[in-house]
Amino acid sequence: DSLAPARSDNKHVDGDDFSAEGDTAQVGTGYDGVAISAGDRIGNHCQISRKDISVSRRADRVRKAGRKSETGYQLAKAGRELKRDLEAAMMANNAAVQGTDSVAGQSASYMAWMRNNSSRYNILSGTDGADPAALVSGFPTGAAATDAGKTRALSEQDILDVIGDCYTEGGEIDTMLMHPTLKQKWSQYMFNPSSTNSGRIATPFQDHGSSPKTGATALAAVDVYVSDFGVIDVIPNRFMRTRDVAIFESGMWAIAYLDRYQQFEIAKTGDSKKRVLLVDWTLEALNPDSSGVVADVDSTAAMVFATTETET
Repeated sequence: DSLAPARSDNKHVDGDDFSAEGDTAQVGTGYDGVAISAGDRIGNHCQISRKDISVSRRADRVRKAGRKSETGYQLAKAGRELKRDLEAAMMANNAAVQGTDSVAGQSASYMAWMRNNSSRYNILSGTDGADPAALVSGFPTGAAATDAGKTRALSEQDILDVIGDCYTEGGEIDTMLMHPTLKQKWSQYMFNPSSTNSGRIATPFQDHGSSPKTGATALAAVDVYVSDFGVIDVIPNRFMRTRDVAIFESGMWAIAYLDRYQQFEIAKTGDSKKRVLLVDWTLEALNPDSSGVVADVDSTAAMVFATTETET
């Protein structure tokens, strides 16, 4: 479902019978209702992620350096690892899988929803980058996005095109995620504009502070991008692929839980305690068309301005 196109001629005569909404003559010919189409329901499948912990009886009894309880320490560590696993799964290129008694359910990742506002690499020979398959009954269970056989330099023009497409679809882009190596290429590009680059920011400078004794701070990172359609936070993400740049409206994505984080003890089978830390979750896409991706990017190549979508 989507909003109707904006009309600049929506005017009617005061006190007259309603004319048809699409009637630009605005004469009183009576009210004609506009057919309303039901929205399309979309969904994602849940994924069970877990960490198994086993702590020996002696490990919990002896004096330890830096922690009182070995079990408590291992649970806290597993909790952090589990959250990292969820973030890596959300930023991978995975289609949704419906779970059965023999197949593990899988949440579709962010990339599985990027079929409209995307920039992908078309190469001269080999496999072109391609959007994921169409939704199946509202679920992204079809083929995942196709990675191009080659990668290309990150292009500011391609980023601008995706941002513009997202805005046209109703998105209010506020976040851009990229791998740390790409984030460095981004900052280097923005600090070194040339005649072919649109990025315009002051060259790196030093802020000496109120006292020279405190030392100088060199600024060499660009963390905010002011586009024609809003202010965007540029954030490195260590868990995402090096070849993707995610461009999205953060309010349109969330983690939904069938069962939140929980831990329980497994039956004792030896001289140790066994625990399981588990979460049943999925990535919730409230409006995938509000977001986009620049894919098939070479994280080792210097960023450029002109589009790099087609190999030459």
